[in-house]
Amino acid sequence: MSIAATASRRKLYPPVEPFASGMLEIGDGHSIYWERCGTPGGKPAVFLHGGPGGGCSAKQRQQFDPALYDVLLFDQRGCGRSTPFAGLEANTTWHLVADIEALRELAGHERWMVFGGSWGSTLSLAYAQTHPERVTELVLRGIFLASQKEADWLYKYGASELYPEAWSEFAGHIPADERHDLVAAYHKRLTSDDQSVRLAAAKVWSMWEGVTVTLLPDPDMLADFTADDHAVAVARIENHYFSHDCWLEPDQLLKGATRLRGIPGVIVQGRHDCCTPPAAAWALKQAWPEVELQIVPDGGHLFTEPGITDGLVRATDRFAGKTAA
Repeated sequence: MSIAATASRRKLYPPVEPFASGMLEIGDGHSIYWERCGTPGGKPAVFLHGGPGGGCSAKQRQQFDPALYDVLLFDQRGCGRSTPFAGLEANTTWHLVADIEALRELAGHERWMVFGGSWGSTLSLAYAQTHPERVTELVLRGIFLASQKEADWLYKYGASELYPEAWSEFAGHIPADERHDLVAAYHKRLTSDDQSVRLAAAKVWSMWEGVTVTLLPDPDMLADFTADDHAVAVARIENHYFSHDCWLEPDQLLKGATRLRGIPGVIVQGRHDCCTPPAAAWALKQAWPEVELQIVPDGGHLFTEPGITDGLVRATDRFAGKTAA
């Protein structure tokens, strides 16, 4: 990539505070936190965070021009400010799809742009394929199709070859006779009645994920990933979803891509994404030819990396009718 191209990359918008926020009781004992940022009456959008279990952050608001967008962000069931904290009951992909519809109705939008990265891309696709009439555009990052191949890459063999020292710690937390199925072994510990057992397993699980999502080492990000509450929510909910194949049939999101026809879309994918490798984004492009696939040559997984930020901000600007400088 040329110096000129690097210098012209778009950056995140300045920090912005919500103009409205609240809690939505959605049944099943769950209450979800939501917030709306930008300009009331602007282009409607919903932001779907990663994990599952990651929760929203203030910086994620900055991927949208606040003068042009009315964007709703929310903490999915069990994470962030939603309650019950780290709750697994009535917490499935299809519960979350229903929650998105409830939030759309709360906001009073007929249709909106759907933006999601990592697990958020999975949830975006599940929602859009269920309710294509409600989606104006899709902006996706770090495609994860919830296939067995992708799960095995993270928890059996693949990423382990790139980060052998971190893998040694991740696998080493489990006794040798249980390492043939690390997801099941961690599930046992993350649902233990012993709080100390749950927290220890959660920190190791979250550390492994934190290592795989960074293109370059980021001690501050890893500290955030392994902070007690974040680690417990991410590890418990993520493991819960992976233990149930995310409640998706094999290749369901690829087979359902025909339902996306006519919906404009952009995928921003890091070439060196070791958490959600580019093969899934490429497979989705083959199933959904109309989508624009941008593979960032010096990008990894996180939206804060310069090339990934550039692609995402340009996409949100374009769909709001703004021509980038």
